[in-house]
This record gives sequence, structure tokens and C-alpha cells, in this order.
Amino acid sequence: MLSRVAENLYWLARYVERAENTARIVTVNANLLLDLPKGVAPGWRPLVDITGANTLFEEHYKDYGERQVVRFLLGDERHSGSIITALAAARENCRTIRDIVPREFWEQINGLHLFASGELTKGLAKTGRHPYLRELVLRCQTLAGLLDGTMLHDQGFEFLRLGRYLERADMTTRIADVQSANLLPDADGGRPYDNIQWVSVLKSMTAYQMYRRSEQIRVQRGPVLRFIFKSPLFPRSVRWCMEHARSGLERLPRNESSLREMGRIARLLDHADLPALSQFELHDFVDDVQLGIANLHSEIAATWFPPPLVTEEAA
Repeated sequence: MLSRVAENLYWLARYVERAENTARIVTVNANLLLDLPKGVAPGWRPLVDITGANTLFEEHYKDYGERQVVRFLLGDERHSGSIITALAAARENCRTIRDIVPREFWEQINGLHLFASGELTKGLAKTGRHPYLRELVLRCQTLAGLLDGTMLHDQGFEFLRLGRYLERADMTTRIADVQSANLLPDADGGRPYDNIQWVSVLKSMTAYQMYRRSEQIRVQRGPVLRFIFKSPLFPRSVRWCMEHARSGLERLPRNESSLREMGRIARLLDHADLPALSQFELHDFVDDVQLGIANLHSEIAATWFPPPLVTEEAA
């Protein structure tokens, strides 16, 4: 397989997963407003914190209001993590490898890009936001199912899986870190609503019902963290993503350095006593996991993708 094709497949999956996860967190934050009593409202800044794009946001927006944050995350073409930009990048990656993926997939991702762009105005409005985001999530899931069910499960498919699971694991760690610390105000008025806060963390991953089935206890900080980081059965947990990424790596040649990085992440998860971690310790743990994911991405890129282009100025 050409290294260019492998890279395009990998980023195609990452961008689709990024768009889906962004749609999820915006939906949950909007719905959280309906669950909280009058006078207690979630902030919108944590959603930008999750993406790590605060500097870019502050260059173009004056405050972290709902309207500004939603526009930034849904339709700001200057932001590489916005839904519009991610889907445009996914479509472009797919366009260059149309002979590798099923024809139906190209039709679906092209249609999704047109829907996201054409209906953006409705998505930015409060009245149309929920159906717009719900349709985006469903269409992203349709794309994943279409690939799983119709594409050859060859090396190209493994690069798709690597991109999907690394992006998903990274977003899960960000949601756990930022939302658990900052989604509700730090003032005393927020403390009675911790249960709602942790329910929102689960709902950001569509994990609430599966958490209740798996843990069979009420929603609490420690069990929630254990579930979303360590569950071997839930497909959005960090452990599940890493194990399935590992199975893909094992089918690829020259995988030694990537598997070593994967092993370091696995040891971090194994040794962490998540319920006992303070918020500060949880933040440090998440930083370590995210660094591991970033290092794993670097190893994958160095091993299988084309070297970055060197401009004349850089040379």
C-alpha cells in the first residue's frame, strides 16, 4: 500500500470521528441547560478547552458566550476542529482515494459534507441545533458502519481503524478532564448537582445506559472514571480503543516502535487507581495518556506515512 493512501485513510477516519465527537459535546452541553435549576448554568468555555483551541478562539471572539462557542465549534472554517472544517478535510482525503473505499461511502460522505454546510444556519440557531447535530452524529455512525460492512479488511482498513480509535480515545480523555473539572461552576451552588455533571460526562459519549448496565450503581465520579477509561467492553472507553488499535497494529509490518508506545499507554491505564485520584492528579494522568497517544501518532506517521514536505524557506 502506498504511504500516501495509508495517510489519507488514517486522517479520513480521524476527521469523521472528530466531527461526530464535536457534535456530541455541543448537544450534551445544550441539553444540560434543561436539567439544571434556574440560576445554575454550565459554561461554554469548557467546550473550547476540550479542543485546545483557546488561543485561536480568543483571536476572533470577544467572549465565551453560547453563540460564539457554538459558531466556533460548528462552522468556523479557521478552526481545524470545527465540524465544517473536519468534514471538508474528510471529504478531501476520501476524494483522493475513491478507488480504495466503497463507492457508496464516497456518496455518503459527500452528502454529509453538503448537509453540514447547507444546513449550518439551522444548526447555529437554538431551535434547529438539536436535529442538526443529531443528524450529523447518525450520519457519521452510518459512515463507520458502511466501512465495517463493505470494505476489504486489509491494511487500508487497519489505518482507518487506527485513525478512528486514536481520535476517539483522545477525545474521551479530554471530555473526562475538562468536563469533570469545569462543566459546572466552582461556586458552592454547583456542588449539589454533581450527579447531573457526571451524567453529562457519560452522555457526551452516549455512555449513560451502558454505564448503568455495566456498573449497576448510581452515577458517581470514581465508577464513571473507571468505566470511561478502563472498561474492556464499552467501545468509547480508552482501554477499548487502545486494545482495538493494538490489534490493527499487529497486522501491519514494521510495527515494533508503535507497539512499544501502545504498551506504555496500557501500563498507564493498568496502574491508575482512578477513583482515588484528586482532580489535580486526574489532570496529570490525562496529560500522560494524551502524551502517549500523541507519541503513538508520531510513531505511526514516521513509520508508514510520507515525510512532511520541506519548503524552500524551511530548508
